[in-house]
Amino acid sequence: MITPIEQEIVGLLKHGDKRALTLLYQHYADTLLGVISKVITDSDLAQDVLQESFIKVWKKAKSYDPSKAKLFTWLYRIAYNTAIDKVRSQSNKENKEVQIEDSNVYKISTEGLNQDVMDIQKHLKSIDPKYSSVLNALFFEGMTQQEASDELNIPLGTIKSRLKIGLRELKKIYDPE
Repeated sequence: MITPIEQEIVGLLKHGDKRALTLLYQHYADTLLGVISKVITDSDLAQDVLQESFIKVWKKAKSYDPSKAKLFTWLYRIAYNTAIDKVRSQSNKENKEVQIEDSNVYKISTEGLNQDVMDIQKHLKSIDPKYSSVLNALFFEGMTQQEASDELNIPLGTIKSRLKIGLRELKKIYDPE
């Protein structure tokens, strides 16, 4: 059963009326902050996530369907998922820090290089350009898959597919069996 305040909030949200945010904040902020705080212990960061959650609620307001979930359940899922996303992004940032001092990138000797594959750039020209451009970007220009996607203006999924197919084509050249 939907309460009158929920009905009013949903109506305001559907019409893009900013008063809905005030009502949402008054009625749900403390509870949603509690949900977020279970995931994020830093109170300042939890407050930021709460604000991000309300922004998402505002942007997704027209997609809310009262027949699928209660308003609080919908708000809870958005807040909880936003908190989880924030934790993951924080974790990814920490994992991506580069330790330059301990790097051994420039200590590679040429003794272990396979001379049979030194002509790989020549063979790249013999495969379809859509595959060779992806392989070139990833292996010779040092781009990540996301950077190659942005640079070549190709969706990330297509980059991954072309990488796989391109490597398969190169394998046929080097290992025709």
